[in-house]
Amino acid sequence: MVEVEAVVPAGQDKIGIDLGLKDTATCSDGTKLEAGRFYRDLEPKLAIAQRAKNKKRVQAIHAKIANRRKDALHQFSRQLVNRAGELYVGHVKPSSLTQTKMAKSVLDVGWGMLKTMLEYKCAGAGIVFKAVNEAYTTQTCSNCGALPDSRPKGIAGLGIREWTCSACGVRHDRDINAAQNILAVGHGRPVVGIPVL
Repeated sequence: MVEVEAVVPAGQDKIGIDLGLKDTATCSDGTKLEAGRFYRDLEPKLAIAQRAKNKKRVQAIHAKIANRRKDALHQFSRQLVNRAGELYVGHVKPSSLTQTKMAKSVLDVGWGMLKTMLEYKCAGAGIVFKAVNEAYTTQTCSNCGALPDSRPKGIAGLGIREWTCSACGVRHDRDINAAQNILAVGHGRPVVGIPVL
């Protein structure tokens, strides 16, 4: 038996990643991983099996949910690691959001699992991986660095998916703008309103 060490060539891209609920991950280059709704899709079948007290069926459904989520996250993280030389992700603590009304959605997207996969795959491939402070990344214009009055603010602004910067006039996709700001913070460039961790 011959053992050959696999060499994974590092890509050249530098990518910032914004984690969210509408899309699990949005990259600074516009690449997105749609939220899979793995739990939500099988929730009715799971409820039926639980009411019937069918433990084997419940376990099988939970395993299917976990496997579908892992598969999607493994494929996405592998694609990113294969083409990137540096990956920066927003520092989100899913555990703090599991005490809110968004708990099922937060757990369903698997942010923690995605970050873990990216971290160990980057370490294995010799790629830079860093979690950075994502405060104000959605609100700051990635083009001019201003915090304009037209930016989405607070919980009321969560529904705003696109906005135009009143300072420079550039139209932004909310998540891509945040990912571009996360990339800038990862490179150590100060972004207005974003404190360094």
